[in-house]
Amino acid sequence: MEKTPKTKFEVTVLGCGSATPTPRHNPSAQIVNIHDKLSLIDCGEGTQLQMRTCRQKFMALRNVFISHLHGDHCLGLVGLISSYGLLGRTMDFHVYAHAELQPLLEAQLKLFCHALDFEVVFHAVDPGSHALIYEDRSMEVWTLPLKHSMPCNGFLFKEKPALPHINREMTDAYGIPVCYLNNIKAGENWVMPDGRVIPNARLTKPAAAPRCYAYCSDTAYCPTLIPLIKGVDLLYHETTYDNSKEKKATVHGHSTAGQAGSIAKQAGVRRLMIGHYSASYDDASLLLRQAREVFPNTIAANEGLTVKV
Repeated sequence: MEKTPKTKFEVTVLGCGSATPTPRHNPSAQIVNIHDKLSLIDCGEGTQLQMRTCRQKFMALRNVFISHLHGDHCLGLVGLISSYGLLGRTMDFHVYAHAELQPLLEAQLKLFCHALDFEVVFHAVDPGSHALIYEDRSMEVWTLPLKHSMPCNGFLFKEKPALPHINREMTDAYGIPVCYLNNIKAGENWVMPDGRVIPNARLTKPAAAPRCYAYCSDTAYCPTLIPLIKGVDLLYHETTYDNSKEKKATVHGHSTAGQAGSIAKQAGVRRLMIGHYSASYDDASLLLRQAREVFPNTIAANEGLTVKV
């Protein structure tokens, strides 16, 4: 039986519109919470206000991952950093983005953000590679090369495997002292006083499988993405247009609802979340219906929606 994870892994949508803000949708931004560590993906205008509206822990944000340098994905970044300065932040803030952003960001910080009590640490990302760009004790973040009108990449958030759980009935039955249980969790067998070896698998229970989240916006239909996101628990894939606008989507480096569903189906993901809707749609119902025709386990992003991975 598959274990149910007790640790947190969830995605909160702050903005899921495209190009320009509308009364219905904000520009792209999401919070990823893994084990109560908060990361921001993209930072369109109004992101910091959306964080407060969605009751996110504003000062707890550790880093931001920028997918590309179109304004609807990064124009809220300097305002966010400025607010951190005004509020007395001291913890460093890490920015992962294409190298071209660094001189622009540094010029804006010099002009608008004086005497910060923390460092803004810039990490250049190669949008054309599938590479590990961030790692800590509980997660990894990988880039996902996408196909857009300018260099663009998505992000793959991977939870690290947890250690197995101790089967206390078995360890108690074999009289294993508590001081040795960490060794058992780390994979060691137990040797009885008479020399019998008790295999580790008998003394432990498997931990829940590690979870994965893939964020893919903006991109045209991109089959090379499929092996990189195979079997992820949740895929966010842009659906800027409905199926009737496939030619327009291709020209502008975007996807239709049906194409997003096709990517999810071919990759064998567990669940698809669509977003990055064109401002020409009053709601996402048509896009959701078309995506579900290809991949039934699809939900539509909306501001304030939190999805457990």
